[in-house]
Amino acid sequence: MPAETLLEGPITMTRKGFGFFAIGDDKEDLLIPIEWTNHALSGDIVKVAPMGAYRDPSSRMPPREAGKVVEIISRARETFVGSFVEEGGKTLLAPDYKKMYTPIEVRDTKGAQLGFKVLVRLQGWDEGAQYPWGVVEEVIGKVGVHETEMRALALGQGFSSDFPPGVVSDAEMLEKNGAAILATEAASPKRRDFRNVATCTIDPFDAKDFDDALSIQKLPDGTIEVGVHIADVSFFVKPGTQLDKEAIERATSVYLVDRTIPMLPEVLSNNLCSLKPNEDRLAVSAVFTLDSDANIKDTWFGETVIHSDKRFTYENAQEVLDAGTGTMHEELSLLLNLSLKIRARRQAKGAIEFDTAEVKVELNAEGKPIAVRLKERKATNLLIEDFMLLANEAVAKHLSKLTKNGGEHFYSLYRIHDAPDTDRIENLANLLRIMGYHLKTSGAGTVTGAELNKLLESVKGKPEEYLVKTAALRSMSKAVYATRNIGHFGLAFDFYTHFTSPIRRYPDLVVHRLIKAHAGGDPITTHEMRAFDALALHASEREVAAASAERDSIKMKQVEFLAERVGEIFDAVISGVTERGLYVEEQTTHADGMIRIKDVGDDYFEYDEKNYQLLGRRTRKSFRLGDPIRVKLTAARLAEKELDFVPVA
Repeated sequence: MPAETLLEGPITMTRKGFGFFAIGDDKEDLLIPIEWTNHALSGDIVKVAPMGAYRDPSSRMPPREAGKVVEIISRARETFVGSFVEEGGKTLLAPDYKKMYTPIEVRDTKGAQLGFKVLVRLQGWDEGAQYPWGVVEEVIGKVGVHETEMRALALGQGFSSDFPPGVVSDAEMLEKNGAAILATEAASPKRRDFRNVATCTIDPFDAKDFDDALSIQKLPDGTIEVGVHIADVSFFVKPGTQLDKEAIERATSVYLVDRTIPMLPEVLSNNLCSLKPNEDRLAVSAVFTLDSDANIKDTWFGETVIHSDKRFTYENAQEVLDAGTGTMHEELSLLLNLSLKIRARRQAKGAIEFDTAEVKVELNAEGKPIAVRLKERKATNLLIEDFMLLANEAVAKHLSKLTKNGGEHFYSLYRIHDAPDTDRIENLANLLRIMGYHLKTSGAGTVTGAELNKLLESVKGKPEEYLVKTAALRSMSKAVYATRNIGHFGLAFDFYTHFTSPIRRYPDLVVHRLIKAHAGGDPITTHEMRAFDALALHASEREVAAASAERDSIKMKQVEFLAERVGEIFDAVISGVTERGLYVEEQTTHADGMIRIKDVGDDYFEYDEKNYQLLGRRTRKSFRLGDPIRVKLTAARLAEKELDFVPVA
């Protein structure tokens, strides 16, 4: 087949072994039938030949355009985590990865037995073989043990707590010499000195690394100078070093319920780069001169040295503000007043205020969950968020001017967020209509941030608040990294980037290097800039993988927490309706579970897709999306991270 007729890109596989290949925003994906997948796995980059209309002989579905995989360019995954099963005298790995549609034959088990979780490296898929094959790379531990399951979650997404020997060696050198290196650089005249300006960090109580600090001072002319100071990771992590190569590979830190898997070794993340109180630290800073209404009068970007006077938690900073007195009360009050004005301006532009609460799981020393609750967002959380957003936007504008926003010699990295897909918005509007809410959209299925904010305000404090916010979030496009700027829909910014977290995100580290390079520091080569597109894609993919591991770790502990309460009755909300049954969200832990259609009630229930409901044929009883429902927990299956419920009267 001529090369010009072939399409190249990622394939998405279903658990049944069918594939789908995207061919454009306005076109239906090509169907890749099982017999034409050519052993492709989900996410692989493949070449596909269009094959015309195809009709599945085993289905009643009408014909649709199909394609055939003719070549696998690269595998999305080469390692899989799972547990062993025996079949026909062969040892197979049953992968935990839900998009893996086939087991893997294991030819070298490294002594691991049934009932153990292992990491297997894929070696190939022989011609005519039923399954791909691989070898055990690591025996993780016994299934069901806390440490095993947490490590399996991370390894399954490609994250490991262990650093390679070269990185360990670099870290040991910094352990020995880092303090002296830092002290020498802190004395450098090229760094603007903020050590005598009131400065603090505000972070969660359990934070181990502090990568942002705020300084504030009133200037003689009545304006206010606010410094957003970010840990200068790029001073210690130089391009081409082992530290840098590993940081690129990881691209992000991962936050599981019981541990952090850092992007950088602890000597950097928790020590030399962490903006600890009462110690000199290196920073890259965005410094703003503001008037009393928080209008920006001037900005400055560059290398600094700072000295944090106080490490606040969100809670004790809030206590100082509430009490009206205490350490740095005047500075905190001034920062709060400015942040409120910055936020009001952002909201007026149409920034979407999701403010979705996060689930927090408390564990005991053995890793057993003892409480599950929603994290409380305080005014101090929002204060920090406001100044971080201000800095990220200003840095993006600054780099855009310097780089002319394009051209291979003038690349920058942006954090972009496209307007939501019109079909998704129409689906969201329909769903909300069923629940009794109105989302105003244009006829073309577009929506403004202001209309979404009206919706979010209208559900505050109601049982379905969490559900509506989640549904609205899912209808949004995914924010990603890119070298071409299209703005950020959700924040209503024309320019946005990530600058404020280089300890835990690699793109922020690159942005710091760009700021320095344009200020006369080490230049960034054309070769490095040409790699930015691939870097943006990789960082976006690793971010998704990290978020998946984090969600799974929370879900695992929610299920474990509720496992001891099987038989109890709970208040829930119907969060999904399918032909298979109802998905429900328990209201205290916000854990998801399912009521299978056979357990819905004493009737034949039919799926009414248009109205998001199950409807009883005889009783006409309906179960609708968003309805409150009382449920009894009947099973908590830890291995699958799944809960089963039945409704109660």
